Amino acid sequence: MESLRTIALTGGSGQENGEMEYRILILEDDESLVDGLVWVLNREGYDTKTAGTVEEANALLEKMEFDLLLLDVSLPDGSGFEVCGQVRKRGADVPIIFLTAADEEVNVIRGLDGGGDDYITKPFRLGELCSRIRALLRRTRMAQPGRDSVLECAGLSIDLLSCRATLDGTALELTGVEYRLLCLLAQNAGRIVTRERILRKLWDEGSPYVDENTLAVYIRRLREKVEKDPSCPKRLITLRGFGYQWKTD
Repeated sequence: MESLRTIALTGGSGQENGEMEYRILILEDDESLVDGLVWVLNREGYDTKTAGTVEEANALLEKMEFDLLLLDVSLPDGSGFEVCGQVRKRGADVPIIFLTAADEEVNVIRGLDGGGDDYITKPFRLGELCSRIRALLRRTRMAQPGRDSVLECAGLSIDLLSCRATLDGTALELTGVEYRLLCLLAQNAGRIVTRERILRKLWDEGSPYVDENTLAVYIRRLREKVEKDPSCPKRLITLRGFGYQWKTD
């Protein structure tokens, strides 16, 4: 089963220091709402998968693990309550938020009793939903403080609790910005991380404002610490016109 490892971190807000992409399943048959949810959640750095029916959701849950589920209550072939019940029967403790219409709100008690964690009534503000998602993910991390607190990738090891990194067994001396940049790249290893996303995450983490020129300086300094030959990088590469990537091989 494919899995995104959920990291345990302390302090901060949103997806926290050294964040990685959390995977969220959206079970909703309203395509316009799905488009809005996918756009805002991807912008927040989440990896989203969508399903329009209970059958599609169950198929995705069989193939991969999720860090949070957004389940619509009324669907063409059943209910989000059914999906919640099946997930809990398997022993999964993934946080679950129900999306419910106003006239269904009273019935959501059934879903909460069946293992749901929260619900939000349509129409809702996307900002409020994001806040609830962050709160649930933060609560889950606090309940499981030792879960996946070490990230390992291609010779790189990052202890996310102590904020220490080693490469091929050698400790890396990193500044705060370099550490957050390395975490973001490594936790999305093999994927392109755009310049815009890096700038937004560095800003969100409370760093001084950086533009693309300053980002290029940070990348160069980080390369000097992780590459044998910084002028010919093998781990931290640039994809011109797109962004940067931490290679997995």
